[in-house]
Amino acid sequence: MSYLGDILKSTGDTTPIIKQKPVSGGDINEAFYVRTTAQEYFAKRNKGASSRFFQTEARGLELLRQTGAIDVPRVYHHGGNDEEAWLVLEYIPAGTPSPLSESRLGERLSRMHARENSAYGFDQPTFIGEILQENHMYPSWLEYYRSERLLPQIKLAGEKGKLPPDREKRAHQLLEHLDTWIPEDPGSSLLHGDLWGGNWMTGPEDTPYLIDPSVLYGDRLMDLAFTELFGGYSRDFYEAYAAYTPLPDYYQDVKPLYQLFYLFVHLNMFGEAFGSQVDRILTHYTKTKG
Repeated sequence: MSYLGDILKSTGDTTPIIKQKPVSGGDINEAFYVRTTAQEYFAKRNKGASSRFFQTEARGLELLRQTGAIDVPRVYHHGGNDEEAWLVLEYIPAGTPSPLSESRLGERLSRMHARENSAYGFDQPTFIGEILQENHMYPSWLEYYRSERLLPQIKLAGEKGKLPPDREKRAHQLLEHLDTWIPEDPGSSLLHGDLWGGNWMTGPEDTPYLIDPSVLYGDRLMDLAFTELFGGYSRDFYEAYAAYTPLPDYYQDVKPLYQLFYLFVHLNMFGEAFGSQVDRILTHYTKTKG
């Protein structure tokens, strides 16, 4: 990133770069630690992405920050051109997750979810991984989840050849009967939207931070369901969340249906290794309908 100094000038930092090194930044981005004479930064670059790739992440971080409920890295700059996109964030020194940081995460996430909106969805496209997600605002969570979340991933699976006949049949049966389980109006919370275990971190003084959001307004249980899909969260997290906002009785009924969206995403991104989990959920919810 020889041009990084020019990018940092957009933040107002014109001091020399005295250190930069590659760091882990996930599956799809290059990431760098950068230190100038003035301060430290975390920078990400995605070759081949448009400028809106990081614009949506930057906006999501700002919306999370505006709730006042939970910490996120400060956004210093984002942009791009025809060849790549970049994002410059506050550098957060990574600590070790602890019972205290996980309890704080649970409580603060529940406080974030308590800030409700009047509708469901989002007012601009976002990304889940590198998959573009179209968005609109809906009065019904059921209709948004069916039309803007499950259906596009099912269609994408078909385009990618990952929808064999039985899977396709059961997927469309589920869509037809989704109102059996998914509520129309569960309360519209600001969601992180991509809350696997790698998208939170412990910073200084056991402070939890959320990173890499794919925000939307929806049922808060969708965030929680994803935390349970691949792990990365302790009992301290769940107990603290439930102490502030108890879970409704229907959570266990909808949890697999919210996980299904993320499993279709992983099926479309990484392949048939996730097919058996998709099929298990589809079969469970359509077994009485042939």
